[in-house]
Parts: sequence; structure tokens; C-alpha cells
Amino acid sequence: MLLEEKARLESELSHVGYKNPEIEGDWQPAATDLNEPTADINDTASGIEVFENNAAVEVELEARLMEVDAALVRMEANTYGVCRVCNNPIEDARLHANPAAATCIAHREG
Repeated sequence: MLLEEKARLESELSHVGYKNPEIEGDWQPAATDLNEPTADINDTASGIEVFENNAAVEVELEARLMEVDAALVRMEANTYGVCRVCNNPIEDARLHANPAAATCIAHREG
């Protein structure tokens, strides 16, 4: 389930951005070419809007991807499904709703 979500997130990220070649695991929002000499003010405004939308989506997707990657690391360490705050098992319902959850319901963030 987590590997499928990771693949889905990376696919979605590739539509709004690209992998930063200088920083492992970092993504950057895709920019449009605003330096075209033929671009009028409307094209420029549209390009800026697309970039801003891509940036907002990229931030959310990258944050979720980091959560999924952390859950995969916990699986390898045999600590998946254990609350990082109280060390009690994370409820099945919580893991079903959010397979990347790092805390039990009592310690969830947000």
C-alpha cells in the first residue's frame, strides 16, 4: 500500500515539478518560460499563476511523500505501526485511514 502511494505521489509530483538534481529527495515546482520576447502581459500573468499553483501543489505532495518514505523506513526498522510518542501500537483504523501515520490517535498532529 505504501509503495503504491509513493509511486502515485512521485507521478503527481512529476506533473507539477521536477527532482532537484542537487538535493536528494527534493522537488522543485515546474516553471514556465516567462522570458519569451513574444509573451504579452496576459501570458506572463498566466505563467506566474501556473507556477504559483504548481508550487502550492508541489509542497503538499512533497510533504506527503516524506511521510510515506518515513513510514517505509519504519517498516524496515520493524517500528511501523508503533506510536513514536508513547510506543503503543497505532490503531488499525488510523493506519487504514493513513498508512503513513507515525502516531496513535491520541498523539496525532493537526
